[in-house]
Amino acid sequence: MSNSLKAALLSGLVFPGIGQVVLKRYRRGVVLMLIVLACLLIVVAKAVQQAFSILKQIELAGGTINVDAILNVATQSSTNSDSLLFNSILLLIIVCWILGVVDAYRIGKKRDLEEQSTSQGSNSKGD
Repeated sequence: MSNSLKAALLSGLVFPGIGQVVLKRYRRGVVLMLIVLACLLIVVAKAVQQAFSILKQIELAGGTINVDAILNVATQSSTNSDSLLFNSILLLIIVCWILGVVDAYRIGKKRDLEEQSTSQGSNSKGD
């Protein structure tokens, strides 16, 4: 499997930045991983905070848990600023993921071409 395909698949299917690390571009890989990890942690923290808020409001309303009560409380508790922040973070994750795949493929393609030229150079010297 070529370096470009392996790196792109690792960055696309496993986690952004892993393809760069495999291609020994450690700084790029770690930066991508940290950005996506930080964003994912914020998303999870917001989701847990939202869940606790919903459960608290349901408890204050009488404690009966049904789908309608959860939906009503969830729509009331979400605000536009939270939604904008959440959407911005999700967009940043998607952009980092795409950039990770494209960058890993580009670096891998460059390495494939270098390996191909060095192998052709050694083959022509042997003739």
